[in-house]
Amino acid sequence: MDLEELIEHHRTLRVVGFDDAPFQRQATDPVAVAGVICAGTRFEGMVWGQIQSDGWDATDTLCQLLLNGKFLPQIHVVLLDGISMGGFNVIDLPQLAHRLNRPCVSVMRRLPRMSRIEYAVNRLPGAAEKLATMQRAGTVYAYPPFYFQVCGAKPDTIAKVLQAVTDRGHVPEALRLAHLIAAAVIKGESGRQA
Repeated sequence: MDLEELIEHHRTLRVVGFDDAPFQRQATDPVAVAGVICAGTRFEGMVWGQIQSDGWDATDTLCQLLLNGKFLPQIHVVLLDGISMGGFNVIDLPQLAHRLNRPCVSVMRRLPRMSRIEYAVNRLPGAAEKLATMQRAGTVYAYPPFYFQVCGAKPDTIAKVLQAVTDRGHVPEALRLAHLIAAAVIKGESGRQA
């Protein structure tokens, strides 16, 4: 069954939501990444990895966490908290969708301010390549309360998926849990916002 059929038949959607842990900007230590698997809004499992702050390894790391594990065959959609992790370790959304053979979605809390993002990225080595990778993620779609970029599925379909896997508010449960768990592991307790 494809994604549209799963939604139409009210089947349980399984997603993985990835978020990075809190980190210090100038530190050279790796940044932890939590991936939470949910069936609908119910927690089912987790993966954990590390990436370099402002590095180039986020796409490969997410692929390794899923391709080498037991969860990928069950997952219908991959959710990301934004298009980058660990600062500006930018995820190549089309490549991620192709390698995992799943729709991949960069979820945002609001429309991005590209001028601010470009200013920050231009202060880093490889800025042009990072910005080009961000551009490849495509259009930012607005389906309030959700804002997202998607590769591998239609925006209308993804808007329905996001509704189905969100318990309340505008953050899908897998992303909310990934955020809370990553913060708790690093800081000893979860933060106020998810």
